Amino acid sequence: MSFRIALSGLNAASAHLDVTANNIANVNTAGFKGSRAAFADVYATSNNDVTKTTPGAGVRLNTITQEFSQGNIDFTDNNLDLAISGEGFFTMKGTSGVTYTRAGSFSVDRDGFVVNNNLERLQVFPPSGDGNFSTGSLSDLELQVSENAPKSTERAQIGVNLPANAPTPAATPFDPSLPTSYNHATSMTVYDSLGTQHTATLYFVKDAAANTWNQQLYVDNNAVGGFNTVNFSNAGELQTPASGLITYPSYDPGTGAAAMDLSFDFTASTQYGKEFGVNNLQQDGFTTGRLTGIEVDNTGIVSARFTNGQSKQLGKVAMASFSNPNGLQQQGDTSWAETFASGSPRVGEAGSSNFGLLQSGALESSNVDLTSQLVEMITAQRNFQANTQMISTADAVTQAIINIR
Repeated sequence: MSFRIALSGLNAASAHLDVTANNIANVNTAGFKGSRAAFADVYATSNNDVTKTTPGAGVRLNTITQEFSQGNIDFTDNNLDLAISGEGFFTMKGTSGVTYTRAGSFSVDRDGFVVNNNLERLQVFPPSGDGNFSTGSLSDLELQVSENAPKSTERAQIGVNLPANAPTPAATPFDPSLPTSYNHATSMTVYDSLGTQHTATLYFVKDAAANTWNQQLYVDNNAVGGFNTVNFSNAGELQTPASGLITYPSYDPGTGAAAMDLSFDFTASTQYGKEFGVNNLQQDGFTTGRLTGIEVDNTGIVSARFTNGQSKQLGKVAMASFSNPNGLQQQGDTSWAETFASGSPRVGEAGSSNFGLLQSGALESSNVDLTSQLVEMITAQRNFQANTQMISTADAVTQAIINIR
């Protein structure tokens, strides 16, 4: 009996060494979660046995559990590298089905999809078109590599200060090529529907009436409509137009693009002091843009940046959590699969409920503590040596009995 008990001890110590060796081997594996061996004693008893006088029958490996504690965050130079700080798993989809991982080392395949090292595609909530995301469905994250479409200028915010003591121009009538026929001018860039740039110039001519100005718009040296009256109160605040908005006639840019319908908002314009000043010139159009980079914020929103200053939301990283993570089935390559023991995945967004936040340009390192594993190795080695000594002792006892004459 002692031989079998000691043999079970050897098997247990060997399993302990195997688990420790696997932990040490993966100390530099991103997203790896260390394992711990749990053992149980063995009793060979029947219903009629007296437990007080029944010796144990050895030990057995009860289970190997994984420790899903947080690993350190190591920063990288790849914006697509993602680390989870807190609870949750990335959801991946491949030829073998859906898997879950904490290893966020991602890249782009030849088709433009974001994949891990096993070519499994990262799953996201697709954008719904209104700044929100369709959290009821999942899709593969695909990076947009085509150019960002241009947008024609439709509206602009004009904030200028016109001098209250300005005289009427010396020369009449108004001629944009004759500076003495107007008081002040300022220019801004506008865009047609094809993304072509055009120069819009605003001319301001002081009227003989008090606190009154005539405003004229030119686009590429072509007049767009006639004069528009801009009137201020005796406190220097805009009175006319009452809404602050001036709508100009349609302008054909002559590039094959659609006619431009421009409306400029002068609400922020004033008439103070004796200096002309431009405080704000903003318009809502932009030209064609090429992809310059990808950004992922801490809530998992993936956005593409373009050379025209625009950005486009491509999706929101889908996170998954389980009631019993230790019930997940290990698939290798630091990935897990759902089982009955783990329960069904609860899918959500980073930063919501108990899901952790994401760190772009970083990877979660292995949570293995090398020092503690070296101590475990020494402990398992001592246990192994003690059980071999037990076998030697049992062998000596048996030999003594055999040698009785």
